[in-house]
Amino acid sequence: MSLRTFKGGVHPFEGKELSKSKPIKELLPKGELVFPVSQHIGAPARPLVAKGDTVLRGQKIAEAGGFVSSPIYSSVSGTVTGIEKRRTATGDMVDSIIIESDGNFMEAGFTECDDVTKLSKDEIIKKIQDAGVVGMGGAGFPTHVKLSPKEPDKIDYIIANCSECEPYLTSDYREMVEEPEKLIGGMKIVLQLFPNAKGVFAIENNKQDCIDKISEMIKDEDRLYVQPLLTKYPEGGERQLIHAVTGRDIYSKMLPADAGCIVDNVATLMAIYDAVKLGIPVMNRVFTVTGDAVCEPRNFRICIGTSYQELLDAAGGLIHDPKKMISGGPMMGFALYGLDVPTTKTTSALLCMTEDAASEYETTACINCGRCVEACPERLVPSRLADFAMHDETEEFEKWYGLECIECGSCSYVCPARRPLAQYVKTMKKQVLAAKKKAAAAAKAKK
Repeated sequence: MSLRTFKGGVHPFEGKELSKSKPIKELLPKGELVFPVSQHIGAPARPLVAKGDTVLRGQKIAEAGGFVSSPIYSSVSGTVTGIEKRRTATGDMVDSIIIESDGNFMEAGFTECDDVTKLSKDEIIKKIQDAGVVGMGGAGFPTHVKLSPKEPDKIDYIIANCSECEPYLTSDYREMVEEPEKLIGGMKIVLQLFPNAKGVFAIENNKQDCIDKISEMIKDEDRLYVQPLLTKYPEGGERQLIHAVTGRDIYSKMLPADAGCIVDNVATLMAIYDAVKLGIPVMNRVFTVTGDAVCEPRNFRICIGTSYQELLDAAGGLIHDPKKMISGGPMMGFALYGLDVPTTKTTSALLCMTEDAASEYETTACINCGRCVEACPERLVPSRLADFAMHDETEEFEKWYGLECIECGSCSYVCPARRPLAQYVKTMKKQVLAAKKKAAAAAKAKK
């Protein structure tokens, strides 16, 4: 089968060899765990526990704050020591439930489903919703909402985002290598909701072993197939993935469902399997600790709520002082000022690097080379959008489709003038959207 891709994109240094061959290791935390009540897009979850309460592993500690929200479960047994604001990897102070682990990991009861094929669509959605499944690739959109489009009969592609295009990250790869049956099982469960759809495992060709293994496992399945993709960043972007697999295009005011597609990443599909088949809520995830400053880069199965510092310690600590620490990958991750922050449903990696190339270069004037235009997967003109952002020219920014930026960072990566183009555009985009939201709220209040 031929390789597919999208226009634009870049080819950064992959860095995956540091942890790619390291099997997933179970890591049981010690001491305090922190559970922010906002681990998803939508309304924050509402705490169900209070200081002094004793909880079990797998016990619901916060309920969904609305339809577009998601419950939170304790990943350990122990005692609630408080509910207070704690800083997260993005730098925000978020209301959080603090639990002191007792080290016993006593579990609440989980009920396995004998035959998932006999479940109704409503029962499947309810199990996914109750288990707190969200987009675990970083977006955090509640999965039960994504799987409830207005016109389900028009969905003809369920795409498993198996590309893992961010450099250095290998958690999805290790899950595909070690537990492919869960990935396939999760896909089959989603297909029960959409009788007209086919399931596509979209995998970049730098993971040929995964392409071969999953292809062999589904060779007799009429509704499943593997689509190899050209290794390129950001192949795993939702719009880019849909275009590569189907040839269809979407823009910022559209949902994937408008193009007849639903996209879920590897960890999300496995969480769906756990929720529907095994009755296990989201309380663990696979997490990569890597970078040339890390003593022993590894992939861990972690208890959500564990601190980044504890994960780094489990990887042997640092062999060199890092000049930059990032939550996530180097292209779209968040720079960290410290490691006293908790892991959440949507955090996938800690990257510690001995060099901070971005800060070592001096920014110079744009030379109008057009490289940012060639690299932009949305076919925008990032250099022009950055100029509009710098001069606060909102009208021009919107006129030149600045809101279509997917914030992938490809433009900054290729810019010979080392201009932080993506940062300018991302900041301006947030300001424009915030202004629109404020205006809409004011207009609604007048009615």
